[in-house]
Amino acid sequence: MGIRYCDREYHAYSIERARGRRRSNRRTVSDAARADGSGGGSRSGTEPIRRSVEVEYWVIDDDGRLTDPGDLVDASAGVEREFVSPLLEIKTTPCESTAELRDELVDRIDRVLRRADELDKGLVPLATPLHDGDIVDLEGERTRIQDRVVGDRFEYVRHCAGTHIHVEQQPGRAVDQLNTLTALDPALALVNSSPYFEREPLAASARSVLYRRLAYEHLPRQGELWPYLEDTEEWARRLERRYEAFVAEAVTAGCDRETVEACFTPEGAVWIPVKLRAAFSTVEWRSPDAALPSQVVQLADDLVEVVDRAVTTEVQIGGDEGRVTDDAVVLPSFDTVTERVEAAIRDGLESDDVRSYLDRMGFDVDAYKPLSAELRGDEALSAAEARQTRLDYADRLKRDIRPRQPVSGD
Repeated sequence: MGIRYCDREYHAYSIERARGRRRSNRRTVSDAARADGSGGGSRSGTEPIRRSVEVEYWVIDDDGRLTDPGDLVDASAGVEREFVSPLLEIKTTPCESTAELRDELVDRIDRVLRRADELDKGLVPLATPLHDGDIVDLEGERTRIQDRVVGDRFEYVRHCAGTHIHVEQQPGRAVDQLNTLTALDPALALVNSSPYFEREPLAASARSVLYRRLAYEHLPRQGELWPYLEDTEEWARRLERRYEAFVAEAVTAGCDRETVEACFTPEGAVWIPVKLRAAFSTVEWRSPDAALPSQVVQLADDLVEVVDRAVTTEVQIGGDEGRVTDDAVVLPSFDTVTERVEAAIRDGLESDDVRSYLDRMGFDVDAYKPLSAELRGDEALSAAEARQTRLDYADRLKRDIRPRQPVSGD
C-alpha cells in the first residue's frame, strides 16, 4: 500500500477535521439524561453493572508466520472466526465483577492456547500483524459488500486486531454512558499494542490510524468518533443517515440493494469507536487495540468504574478539561476530546496532555505498560524480525495468564 502518516500530514489532518467540527458543546447537570427521560442522580437498585469483552488475536505457526486458526475455533466457548483468515476472536459472557470477567477470559484463552500447543500454533496480542503480504478474507457476503464500498482501502482493515468492551446499559442513563465513553476514548493509549503497519513505524496506535483515518477516508462518519448525544432519538437519526449513506455507496459500487439491506442493519453499518448496541443492551467501546488479557481486564475494570460513577452522579458537559469527582463526571468539550484522541493515537502515553487528561478522568496511568512503547522504533522491521516479534509476543501472552493478579474491582 505504501501510505505513511508523517508528523506534518498527521497534524494537518487533525486541524482540518477540527475546523469542520467547531460548535458549542456546553451542557450541565445531565441534560442528556433528562432528554432521555431519566434526570440525574443515582440509578435504582444496587446490582453491579455487567461487562463483557471481545479480544482479537493473530494466529501464527511455530515459525511465526500467519496461519489459519483451524480447530482452534472449537477449543472453547466464545471463540469465533473473524473476517480475515489468520484472526481469531475470543468473547466472554456478561460478567458482574472483575474477578468473574478475568476468570472467564483467562479460562477461554487458556483452552485455546492448550489446543494451539497441540497444533504448533500461537496467539499474538498485537494490534497489527507486522506483515506486508496479502491477508486473505473469509468468504462472506458482508465482507464482499464492504470490499466493494471501501475499495482498495479495505486492505487497511485487514491489518487490524482490536478489543471491544461492552458495558450494560442502565435504564434511562444510556446517553450519559455513551457520552462518558466518548470522553474516555483517549484511554485507548493505555493499551496501544503496535506502532507498525507493513513492518514500517506509523504511530503509537497504528491500528487506529488504519481503521479510523485511512480505511474510511471517503466515508469518515462510518468510522470516526461521533459527538456527544442529546438523546436516544438523536442516535436513531444518526444511525439512519449513516445507513442510508452506506447503502447508497454500496449500490453505486454495483451491489444489489436488497442484498445489502439483508446483510446490514443500521447498527451494523457503522464502525465507530462508541456505539449503543440495542441487540445486546450495552454501550460498546471499540477503540482499544488487541492486548494482553491482564491489560484488557484492567482496562475494563477502570472503564466500568468511571461509567458507574457517571450513572450514580451527575454528568456535566463543557469546558476544556474533564474530571471525575465524588459529585460529578465532568466531560470536556468534544473538540478537547478529539484533540486528546489524536495525541493518544499518535504519541500514546508519551503525550503529557494524554497522561494528565486520563489521570483527571480516573485512570491510574502509571499502572499501564502499553506494548507499543516496547516495540516503537524509527526503523522498518525485516521479515525475519517481524516473525520473531510475533513469536516473542505469543510467548508473552502465554506467560500473562499465569499468575492472575488482583485488580481494584475484585
